[in-house]
Amino acid sequence: MAASDADAAEVERLYELGERLSSAKDKSQHAADYEAIISAVKGQSVKAKQLAAQLIPRFFRSFPALAPRAMEAMFDLVDMEELATRIQAIRGFPLLAKDAEFVSKIADILGQLLASEENVERDAVHKALMSLIRQDVKSSLQPLFKHVESGSEIREKVICFLKDKVFPVKAELLKPQAEMERYITDLIKKSVLDVTGLEFKLFMDFLRSLSIFGDSAPRESFQELIEIIQAQADLDAQFNIPEEKKLDLLKTVAASSPYATAQDARQLLPPVVQLLKKYMPGKKVEDINHNYVECLMYTFHHLAHKTPNTTNSLCGYKIVTGQPSDRLGEDFSEHYKDFTERLTGTEETVRAVSKRLTQGMADFNKAISSAKTEEEKTKIKSDQQKSTMTMRAYNNILAMAQPLRAKSPLFIGDKKITLSWMEQPKKPAPTTTGGKRSQPATNGNTPASKKGRGEGAARNQLVNRAFEGLSRGGRGSGRGRGRGGRGRGWGYR
Repeated sequence: MAASDADAAEVERLYELGERLSSAKDKSQHAADYEAIISAVKGQSVKAKQLAAQLIPRFFRSFPALAPRAMEAMFDLVDMEELATRIQAIRGFPLLAKDAEFVSKIADILGQLLASEENVERDAVHKALMSLIRQDVKSSLQPLFKHVESGSEIREKVICFLKDKVFPVKAELLKPQAEMERYITDLIKKSVLDVTGLEFKLFMDFLRSLSIFGDSAPRESFQELIEIIQAQADLDAQFNIPEEKKLDLLKTVAASSPYATAQDARQLLPPVVQLLKKYMPGKKVEDINHNYVECLMYTFHHLAHKTPNTTNSLCGYKIVTGQPSDRLGEDFSEHYKDFTERLTGTEETVRAVSKRLTQGMADFNKAISSAKTEEEKTKIKSDQQKSTMTMRAYNNILAMAQPLRAKSPLFIGDKKITLSWMEQPKKPAPTTTGGKRSQPATNGNTPASKKGRGEGAARNQLVNRAFEGLSRGGRGSGRGRGRGGRGRGWGYR
């Protein structure tokens, strides 16, 4: 009972201090009252600490000389065991950030709190961080990106926060537009040097959405993005990187290859052909890495379409363009023999595997009907979807291999091929208009309508240089300053 009475008395005392400060015309004359509120954080009463977490931010700006002590007290509060106390302190942080010198420190602390396992606490952190960012975008984002750049233990949490909360409201936050887009671009450039394939794609997609890299941006802007990819990739390396990252980069490369320039295509075809040969067998085998072969063959077609005579020395094709680079007088017959043998081996393998897969596809519906639980049905449907994607990849490989079998092959330079992992075009229902029937789409690979000359060509140049490489290794193993558990310091003492 004595302890309860003491708690009540302490809470009552803090209420009195708060009321006195609220009613004071010149609050600076009541520094002792504010110091007493700060000191309550060191006391034993949990309710008093929660009240102090409200009062410290409320009067923070009135006592600049006590700001360091007040900030230290707030850091102590978010490190305490009681969830309600931590949440109250988190909610008060944006009020402290009225002074710019503290914004970076607070953003860093809130960033570390993104790792909280409590949903209500994490939600409070999200709201506090967004409030902080709206007050001072630069000072708030810099420490968050620092966690990504340094390989901090909470880097994944920070990236998720950026993806879900910050990037969707970029139009609101990035003002003035040109200045702030440049600022966040510089932050991202430092951060993407050591990320996973999915993270790299996230950041690159965001950069491409900025106006400074839009369709009307100068070529220098796209060259900057190309350099980002160059720093991330190296096709001439050993290609011994994590599977997830390897495939993600290959998919990004393939999807962007239609927009490569002829100049870039000439430089990028040699390493692409080298990789393509690596994954295309010279004879029939049990199976191939269909994901890699589909990506690389699609890339090869679009690059070769831009600079066909480059394939003379790479694959032995006799392509006449009238340019000195045709090299028609040289003998590349061995290259042609090797390349076509690999095409044959790949086709034979794909046909054999496709036949087995087609036979197995018929069993999925039967298996779903006979499944006894929803979990079992879900698993079968997932396997069915994977098999469908694989079949699409096999069909694409066969469709792209066939035009390459001639001495003067046909390189696919349009969008007749829809990559297996992309959304498949819907076939329009046949309609009758004026006595004439519209032509239905063919196999989901209808040629895309012609675009304006500038459409895509500039916007997608950023991935052209990716053919020069796929990232060296996974993320770094460095660790930033972690929270270190309850009761440990934050490093701002």
